[in-house]
Amino acid sequence: MPAAQAMSDAGIAPIRLAEKEGLALINGTDGMLGMLVLALADLQMLVTTADISAAMSIEALLGTDRVLADDLQRLRPHPGQRMSAANMRRVLRDSPVVASHAGPDDTRVQDAYSLRCAPQVNGAARDTLDYCSVVAERELAAAIDNPVVTMDGRVESNGNFHGAPVAYALDFVAIPVADVASMSERRTDRMLDRHRSHGLPPFLAYEAGVDSGHMIAQYTAAGIVHELKRLAVPASVDSIPSSAMQEDHVSMGWSAARKLRTAVDGLARVLAIEILTSARALDLRAPIAPADATGAVVALLREQVEGPGPDRHLAPEIAIAADLVRSGAVLRSVEAVTGPLNTLPTDHTEI
Repeated sequence: MPAAQAMSDAGIAPIRLAEKEGLALINGTDGMLGMLVLALADLQMLVTTADISAAMSIEALLGTDRVLADDLQRLRPHPGQRMSAANMRRVLRDSPVVASHAGPDDTRVQDAYSLRCAPQVNGAARDTLDYCSVVAERELAAAIDNPVVTMDGRVESNGNFHGAPVAYALDFVAIPVADVASMSERRTDRMLDRHRSHGLPPFLAYEAGVDSGHMIAQYTAAGIVHELKRLAVPASVDSIPSSAMQEDHVSMGWSAARKLRTAVDGLARVLAIEILTSARALDLRAPIAPADATGAVVALLREQVEGPGPDRHLAPEIAIAADLVRSGAVLRSVEAVTGPLNTLPTDHTEI
């Protein structure tokens, strides 16, 4: 139906544009800002979910939680790192799996980087998002039209419309998105390798040598991570002149925004594959139970995804897990046990 009729039926009055508002609707820099704000909102949830997936993998791989101690995090006072470690401690609190191998019989000196350094990587991502949130907040308070009408009535040409500040932030965010996903994929791979998984069957297969288990899920994560690394290449270092060389340097921020949107979706899928894999691994650790928080994630998955069994088509299960990640259902299931987890350093939730 015509838009005017639809708005009338819904009781919505049309917006009457005032001065400068028409340009705001079509200006590229405002579009970049909108894409940045949307990405930051999604990633605030996804980085916290990455803390959950890392904790699940530590538990599934019989890793230690001692490296997450707060006094160790304070030795390197990056706020995001400390927040990530605190989240992971909460998720693993009172884990029977962690307790089952905490005695002197465990001769391992230390876990692999992908387990031991998860707070450092997820935390650095969190600090990057915090910085880019500052850029977004400044831009939301900015006047970027050209020419600009000043408060004293002058009409002045200016360069405030240039998208560089936003374009740089969009490119910057894509780097930790790729790296958080890369570390997640390495944990997924570790759970499938019987030489590194500490007692789990090869590929988490139901019948080793016959079934392929989660091998193809790891292939999928690896392919997505490869794409994310390409998407982390900055767009803002490029510039194609236009308008008869009057616009001889542009930010290419829309390209940065579009590739970041693709990257955000890729990160959600990679984390979903790790959560799907670690849940299967935790099932295979039975009768030892996981922590209450990680067990809540396993229970959430099991409402729609079967536990270990003969090979089956994994794409629908990956899609279900990705929807649970993107919707925030995974995070909510954990927070129902732990209480609110830390998000960004500007959030003053008690660590």
